[in-house]
Amino acid sequence: MSIIPDNPNNPGCRIGIFVIAYNAESHIEKTLSRIPEAVWNAITVLYIVDDCSSDETTEKALDFSHARGGRIVVIRNRVNKRYGGNQKLGYQWAIDQKLDIVVMLHADGQYAPEFLEQMYTPIMQNEADVVIGSRMMTSRTALVGGMPKYKYYGNIILTKIQSFLTGLKLSEYHSGYRAYSIKFLKSIPFWENSDEWHFDTQILLQNYQVDARIRELPIPTYYGDEICHVNGLSYGLNCVVTSMGFALYRRGIYYSRKYDVNLRGQRYFDKFDDPYSSHSLIWDYLQEEGLKGKKVLELGIGDASLTKRMHEQGAIVDGLEFDPVYIELAKPYCNRIISGDLDKVEALVIDNDYDIIVAADILEHLVNPEYVLSKLKTHMKKDGLLVVSLPNVANIYVRMSLLFGRFNYHSKGLLDKTHLHFYTIRTASSMLTKTGWKIIDRNVTAMPLAIVFPFLRLKAFRWLLQVLYGITRLFRGLFAYQSLFFCTNPNSTQLL
Repeated sequence: MSIIPDNPNNPGCRIGIFVIAYNAESHIEKTLSRIPEAVWNAITVLYIVDDCSSDETTEKALDFSHARGGRIVVIRNRVNKRYGGNQKLGYQWAIDQKLDIVVMLHADGQYAPEFLEQMYTPIMQNEADVVIGSRMMTSRTALVGGMPKYKYYGNIILTKIQSFLTGLKLSEYHSGYRAYSIKFLKSIPFWENSDEWHFDTQILLQNYQVDARIRELPIPTYYGDEICHVNGLSYGLNCVVTSMGFALYRRGIYYSRKYDVNLRGQRYFDKFDDPYSSHSLIWDYLQEEGLKGKKVLELGIGDASLTKRMHEQGAIVDGLEFDPVYIELAKPYCNRIISGDLDKVEALVIDNDYDIIVAADILEHLVNPEYVLSKLKTHMKKDGLLVVSLPNVANIYVRMSLLFGRFNYHSKGLLDKTHLHFYTIRTASSMLTKTGWKIIDRNVTAMPLAIVFPFLRLKAFRWLLQVLYGITRLFRGLFAYQSLFFCTNPNSTQLL
C-alpha cells in the first residue's frame, strides 16, 4: 500500500478525515460539500469507507471525488463489517498511512462537517488525545436540532449510568463524532472490540484506561431524513454490560484483553477503606505490637499507604521496590529505599537487624518464594516479626469458576496474571513452616465486596462487612480471600 504524501500546506501534521458510510447515497455528497475549505487545505487525506452498501453510496462518493479532485480515497468493503468492524478497518488504515490524527465523520451529515477543524485542533496543539463532539453539553440544543425526545432522554440516562459505573464522567457517551491521536490508537487493542454499535463505548473506555486526555466540545445537532440502523434497546443493554465489565475489570473481578494495556488501573491500590482488608488487619496487628523506634523492612511498597502509616507511628522504614513510580511515592516516608529484584535477594544490600519484615501481597509474584523466605531470616533480629499475606486460591469464587470449567486470569485479585504461585491456607502455612518460620498468629480477609459495591464503605453499611468477615472466619478455607501469617524466627541459621 502506497503512503499518501504530506500536504504541503501542513507538512508537520498528517490529518485524516475518516468518513464512515453505509447506505448514504442521499446524503454523502451534501455532507462532503459542507466541509470548509480551510479543512481541505489542512488535511492529508479524506477517505471514505463504504460498508458494502446496497445502494449507490460508493458511486456517489466517487462522483464527488472526481469532481473535487485531490486528496480523496474511496474504499468499499466486500462484505458488511458492521459499524464497529468498519471503524476497525478505518483506524487501521489511518495507522498504516502513518497519520497523526484521524477524525471520524458520519456520511449522513448528522454531525456537522463545519466543526472538523475544532475537532482536530486540540490534538494538533497537544491539548488532548481524544476529542468528542458532544450534543449534550448545552442544555436542550439537541432537541432543537431535531433529536427525538426518547433518544435525548435515553442518552442522558444511559450516560449517567455509564459515568457512574466506569468513573469516566462525560456529558455524552454516544456521540459518533470523534477525533483520535494515532499515538493513542496504537496503544489500545481496538481489534478486540465488538463489531456492533457499542464499539464506540469500548474504544472510549480503552482510551480512558491508557490515561488519554479526553476533551468534549459542544456541537450542533442535525436530524433529518437519514435512516437510523441502531436497535436502541439492544444498544443500550450492550453499553451497560460493557460499562459493568469495565468496572469489574478495574476492580480485578473480571478480565478482558481489550482493557489489558498495563497502564491506568493496573497499579496497586489503597486497601485501607475496607476495615477487613489485608492491609487494614496487618496495620491493626502492627499497632498492637508497637512501632515506635522499630526498624521495618517493607517488601514491595506499592502505593506507600502502609509505609506512610508506619512512618507516622515512629517506625524506621526501609523499602524494597523496583517500580520507579512507587519509589517516588515512598521517598518521603522511607529511611532508605532498596531498588532491586527480590528474587535475587542474595545480591541486594539489605541490613541484618530488622525488627519487622512485611511481605504483604509479594511472595506469590516471586519465582522461588521458599528460597527468599529462608534468606530473609538472616536480615532480621532473632526475635523479629515476619508478616505475610497470600491469596487463597481455594476461595469460593475460584471453586465456582472451576465448576463451570473456567480459570480466567485477571489484571489483579486472586487470579492476577502476574502470580507465579497459587496457595491455599494449608499450603501457605506449610511453606512458612518448612522454611523455618514459626507461625504465632494468623488471620484471614473477607472477599473485597466493598470494591464491587462501594456503598459498603459507608458507615451505615459497615455491619454487612462485619457479618461477611465473621462468616469468613468460620469457614476460612471456603470464603477467605487472603490468609495472613505472623511469624517469628526460632532459629539463628538458615534451613534451606
